This record gives sequence, C-alpha cells and structure tokens, in this order.
Amino acid sequence: MQEQRLNLPLNPLRAFAIASRHKTFTAAARELGVSQVAISRQIAILENYLNVSLFERGTRSAKLTDVGRAFGLEIAGLFDELENATHRIISQETQSTVNLRVHPTLAHLWLMPRLPDFMQRYPDIRVRFDTRVEPLDFRGTHLDVAVQLGSGHWKDAKARKLWDEEIDVICSADYLEKVGPLEKPADVERCELLHSRYRRRAWEHWAETIGVQIDYRRGMEFDTSLLTFSAAEQGFGLAIGQLGLLDDLVGRGRLVRPFDMRIATGASFYVTWPTTASVNVKTKKFIDWLLGQVGETPEFYSGSKVVLSQP
Repeated sequence: MQEQRLNLPLNPLRAFAIASRHKTFTAAARELGVSQVAISRQIAILENYLNVSLFERGTRSAKLTDVGRAFGLEIAGLFDELENATHRIISQETQSTVNLRVHPTLAHLWLMPRLPDFMQRYPDIRVRFDTRVEPLDFRGTHLDVAVQLGSGHWKDAKARKLWDEEIDVICSADYLEKVGPLEKPADVERCELLHSRYRRRAWEHWAETIGVQIDYRRGMEFDTSLLTFSAAEQGFGLAIGQLGLLDDLVGRGRLVRPFDMRIATGASFYVTWPTTASVNVKTKKFIDWLLGQVGETPEFYSGSKVVLSQP
C-alpha cells in the first residue's frame, strides 16, 4: 500500500531553517525581510504540525531545543540545495532566452512569420514575448530588447530604425465591391470606419494629411489594431492600415488599398535595448537578425549575413 504524502508546511519550514542557522528570531527576520513576530508565528505553526517544541521562548530570547537543533541541521542543507537548484534553472533559462517586448499586432503580422528563420539559425535560443501595451522603460524589468513604434528615443536605451511607418486605407475586396468604387478620399463618408483603441486618431491624421473633411469620429472601435485589421479583412468596413505590417495580406489579396496612397506618419519602428547593462550574446544575435530582416547592417557582428525581407 502506497504511503500517503505529507502536506508539508514549506513556509514555516523555511522560516525555521533560517532561524535555526542564525539561532535568533531577530536575525532570521532580518534575512527574510519580515518581522520577528512573523518568524515566531511561522515556527509556532511548524511546532503544532510536528507536535514538538523547536525553540524554548523566554521573555526576551528564544533558544533552540535539542530536537530543534537536530532538526535544523537536517533541513538547513535541504533548503540550500533547493535554492541552488533554483538559481541554476534561472541561470540556464536566462542564458538561453531573449525577453522581448513587442506589440501584439506587430508580433502576429510581422515577427511570427519570420521567427522560424531565427529558430533555424539559433536553435538553442528561445524568444519570450511580452506583449503589454504600455510606455517602454527598461528599468526594473526583465526585458533584453524591444521592438517599438516611436521617435527612437527611450530612456537609458539605444535604438536602431527598422522601417518608417506608412499608412493607407485598407478593406476587403468583397467590401469594396459592396460599397462600389472609391474614386476619391471623400468617398469614405459612405463607408463604415473601423478604429483601434490605441490608434484612435488614425482616421483624423489621415483626413488632415489628405485634406479632406470627413466625420472621422463615427464607426466601430476595437481593442487592438490586430482586431481592427481582422475586421477589415472580414468585410466590416475601412481601416487605416500600417503598411509594413500588412504587406503580406495585401500581396495575397486578402486586403486591398482602394486609394493606393502611402502616407508617412513621422514615426518609425525601432529595435531598442537597454544601455544600463552589457548586452549578452543571445540578445546581440537577435538584434542583428532583426536588422538583417529589413536589410540593415548588423549592430554587433560585422560578419552577420543580411537577410533582406523588406516590410
């Protein structure tokens, strides 16, 4: 008959292991960053679980019992081994993983189709995606590198341009057939406009640049550009597309550009990395690979092969 496993109280065990090594609650509390009362409470939980006294508590002090001393010697090494094993795993994971911040739309439409090439070239390096949409600040994060849209200036970071952002009106061929030919920009007034939450001024910018008066506030809004572009592909209406990300869908006919008017927004896509720490080898390889995808010269390894894949 299989012996039932114990439901070990790991937090109390760790508190006791540290307290037994220091022989005082105060020193253990200092190491763990908690109060002396918290250490005493954790050890009391363990004593109740074991039904033994591990410390003799006095008015101003606590002293290990014989049982507590022997038990402490047995488990202290176990927690040291557990901590060392954890450090080894974290170190191995860090050595083999590039932590990347990238917007979901760019990741899905541009990076993911190209990533198999990187994996084939560097099978020992993994890329972990962080797709949060928030201002980039490398301080206090685990990030190694980011691909971002902006002006190229981020605090404590260096950046290399990948490509300039250009936009145009997009929709599906079926939608264009349904609404009839769009011969001039003002014709968008009879169409459904699709908006992205994080690019809410896209239609306004397009109208101002073209010099056309339209009601750019109307229409449907989606939480991400990825959903907006998908809605356009499925015939919901017109959207302002980021051409570098959508060239493949346009090339395959899944999206069309009724006006064929490229408009530069003044922003660009950049690969950027922190300058507050040295750049590790895996990140250097990933940055050079990204630059190679758009025909740019490498940043770190001059002998890197440039793989041209223009957006």
